Amino acid sequence: MAIPPLDLGTLPVPAQRIVAPDAQPRMKQMAAKGVVPGLRPEAIVAVLALLSEDPDAAIASEAANTLANLPPPVITGALAADLDPWVIDRMAGAQRENREVLAKLFVMPRISIDTVETAARSGSEPVTELIATNEQRLLDHPQLIAALYMNKATRMSTADRIVELASRNGVTVSGIPAWREVVTAVQDELICEPSDEPLPDDQLFYEQEALAEEVAATLAPDEEIFVEVEPGKEELNQQVKSLAMRLGEMSVSQRVRRAMLGTKEERMLLVREQNKVVASAAARSPLMQESDIAMVAKNRNVSEEVLRIIGASPIWLKSYTVKKSLIENAKTPVALASSLIPHMRESDLKRLSTDKNVSSAIQLAAKRHLQRRDK
Repeated sequence: MAIPPLDLGTLPVPAQRIVAPDAQPRMKQMAAKGVVPGLRPEAIVAVLALLSEDPDAAIASEAANTLANLPPPVITGALAADLDPWVIDRMAGAQRENREVLAKLFVMPRISIDTVETAARSGSEPVTELIATNEQRLLDHPQLIAALYMNKATRMSTADRIVELASRNGVTVSGIPAWREVVTAVQDELICEPSDEPLPDDQLFYEQEALAEEVAATLAPDEEIFVEVEPGKEELNQQVKSLAMRLGEMSVSQRVRRAMLGTKEERMLLVREQNKVVASAAARSPLMQESDIAMVAKNRNVSEEVLRIIGASPIWLKSYTVKKSLIENAKTPVALASSLIPHMRESDLKRLSTDKNVSSAIQLAAKRHLQRRDK
């Protein structure tokens, strides 16, 4: 929901003259630098916010810079006023790393929830910690929980805490694709109270992030993390072993969140986990690409639950390759594989009807569908 634009009629007359379409460029240029004699701090901030979107790029840039570097008296005066939601949003964006300013903006009665959500989605660790302290607002607006959870800057301990908060209060967070798995993962976790400094688990999560990015940088774009040494038998790529070992040291909730936010290599490792909660979370990751899903769908080392998740996704079933891989995978539930038979090309149906690597039920389903087509 877009924040309504500022009503210029609420500004003092001198401020209206500065931001008017026919205002003199010289006057706008001075105002963009913060030179606006006679205006109160809240009006100065409003003028700068408006000029930061001026059609003149030079004026807009200057105003944005001034808004981001306001002198303390102007900030103090503005924060003491009843700011318009649009002005709050622009000021929050300009002061995005100033925790003290944001702390006061976030408790203003007229702040738009969209402003808080933007900060939750892209803010730094201090900002996400600030947002996570208002539990009632999180419960009233579950999209904030999703934004915080999916923000890599949010501490792992904080992510666990807000998930437990929602679960305890019966709140479902639709913005987290693997919400069921996320909730299940925190049930056996020790939920820590907020702390001024990151906890050991938070540090482990950050270290994993750094290692995952380092490993990803060493692999060629098309290099596989598993190498087939003989039919049906795979070995882990040597370059990925350190990553797999570190993942094994993490808690279930940490692995679930890495499945949501981590690298391709992490997702492809975690989707094969024996722990169904972790594997399912990886399969539901919003970062999964069609090529990744196609590889997972044909792999016989993944669980039936993962294959069911793929088979239940309208997005993935748009891919012919994914449907074909599901049918050819012996671990795919027969009912699911059979339901995809009508979508196969005739050449693939003929092959499936005699393929010894698929179940007899799939062979028969392919034969019957060919007979129907012939009729």
